Amino acid sequence: MEQISQMFLNFIDAYGYVAVAVLMAMENACIPVPSELILGFAGYLVFAERMTFGGAIVAGMIGGMLGSIFAYVVGHTGGRKFVDKYGKYFLIKKSHVDLAQRWFDKYGIRAVFFSRMLPVVRTFISLPAGFAHVNFKAFLFYTFAGSLPWTALILCAGVFLGENWKYLLEIGHEASIAFIVIFVAVIAIIYFRGRRKK
Repeated sequence: MEQISQMFLNFIDAYGYVAVAVLMAMENACIPVPSELILGFAGYLVFAERMTFGGAIVAGMIGGMLGSIFAYVVGHTGGRKFVDKYGKYFLIKKSHVDLAQRWFDKYGIRAVFFSRMLPVVRTFISLPAGFAHVNFKAFLFYTFAGSLPWTALILCAGVFLGENWKYLLEIGHEASIAFIVIFVAVIAIIYFRGRRKK
């Protein structure tokens, strides 16, 4: 795994924004490439002034959206049986798809938004959305709305940590949970303040 991670880092180091987009597409197409690795290192490159923050966000979002669309189309056209049969050839674990399916069954299309900030589920949530044939425009909206804050957060963390960016790999799951708790709290505060003003 360490050798594979280093290969990804070398890829980003050599090809910059294109590599960030390609790897984020892979992650969101259900190929297990940790976004903390991709975006954390991209954040470090911003810190080292070898990338711009805006360029890294755009690359990450383009890749993430394309990968999510691909996974949605696979789920939509192939269904669960297809994924269970052939997913193993792409390192897709049935238990991970089951986890994403439970989230989707419980929260519906809203799961596409919140799960983008959670470990494991964010990688696979597009599949059950495709299985359920949810409205494609709604899927794109929730995917974009959930992916943007997560992409920006990990990039910011990479920039802030600088040469210590690899710390993100150790706390990635905890950071995800903390982020979604804070995010939900902020949304709730804004919502209740708006209601009180009305």
